[in-house]
Amino acid sequence: MSFDIALILDSVPKLLAGIGLTLQLLLLSGLFGTLLGVLTCAARLSRLPILRWPGWLYITLFRGTPLLVQIFIIYYGLAQFEAIRDSFLWTFLREPYWCAILAFALNTGAYTGEIFRGGVQGVDKGLTEAAWALGLNRWHRLRYIVAPIALRLSLPAYGNDMISLLKGTALASTITLLDITGVARNIVAKTFAPYEIFISAAIVYLCMTWVIQRLVAWAEWRLNRPLRAS
Repeated sequence: MSFDIALILDSVPKLLAGIGLTLQLLLLSGLFGTLLGVLTCAARLSRLPILRWPGWLYITLFRGTPLLVQIFIIYYGLAQFEAIRDSFLWTFLREPYWCAILAFALNTGAYTGEIFRGGVQGVDKGLTEAAWALGLNRWHRLRYIVAPIALRLSLPAYGNDMISLLKGTALASTITLLDITGVARNIVAKTFAPYEIFISAAIVYLCMTWVIQRLVAWAEWRLNRPLRAS
């Protein structure tokens, strides 16, 4: 079995044709998933069962089932309902692009919701009690005390989740999208060299993962400035 290094070097630039779509999937799904995670965190921390239990059910469903299954249910399953086909949602859900973003966002939202909840619950209660004693209202306690500390505590796990999301976007190729993996599969069909081509794809994903890691490290450094100053 021969190993063609030249083919790897030749394939990496070709795979960059799919990096734009991969970044779109990552950024849009990450944005919507983060917003959904904040709402889910608030629901899980609520004292109202009507908010807390739906939040728990959502997290349990999307953390307890494979992402690939979720993509297939949204892409293939929702089209089976006439009510959806007759609604404005069909404008988006008939496109694999938006089905992929919806699946990734729902999956990411479940994980980030728990990450943020852990961050909020990790804030020392003595700090919030001291802020209350100083006369800060609930909004000010959340804005100036709880949120900054919870963000700092959540950031490492949140960064790991974004890396997982990046790797998860490779599943978009299963519903015809030409992201990095989708382009790689097309090249494999032409070259019959899956080993070299998928190593090339792995190199591209590895570089993108390194960038995310550096961004998270920089954000941690910025958020920890008050601690270093003290």
